[in-house]
Amino acid sequence: MEHHFYWIRLGDVPQWLIESPEPASGGAFDEPWMFSDGRVLPQPGPIKALISHPGEKRTFVFAGVESTPTVNEAVANVFRTLAPTDVQIFPVSIEGESERHFVVNVTKVVDCIDEARCQEVQHYPEGSFPEYEGEYRWIYGLRIAPSKTEGAHVFRLMKFKTAFIVSEDIKNALEQVGNLGVSFERVTGSHEPL
Repeated sequence: MEHHFYWIRLGDVPQWLIESPEPASGGAFDEPWMFSDGRVLPQPGPIKALISHPGEKRTFVFAGVESTPTVNEAVANVFRTLAPTDVQIFPVSIEGESERHFVVNVTKVVDCIDEARCQEVQHYPEGSFPEYEGEYRWIYGLRIAPSKTEGAHVFRLMKFKTAFIVSEDIKNALEQVGNLGVSFERVTGSHEPL
């Protein structure tokens, strides 16, 4: 049986908007993208986030322009239980909320993009952004090679860290929690007809 993987993306559902997490003591993180960079982080200390637009509370959302994965306790427990070596879970207090929330920092980066099977890949134009040389600007119809996932259940992609990838087991467990502010795009197997 083929194991599928999914790209978790912002869902097209009514939901609250949460600002980028910041230190509870004030100010901003030196690297606001650090929770989306696919690396082990030192303990950031107490974190807070403000609600930028009230709306329907969801159990899993992406906060701020950095798309920081922000979840409630039930979703955090899915990651803790099924992918304990693939993520770090940091508590974050959300303005006016008594329920516990967490930032999910994916710590694995895997080189498994199957470029030949993707529908369209866009590279950064040569010389445009030297810091992104060799990386993908965007990928449509993303496909990965499951045989190269190194046993990870949750990971970012080498050269395209924008993508937050989870195994089918994680997807199914998240759907059991429900009330998600995210959607799942399959990135394995053949493309569905348009």
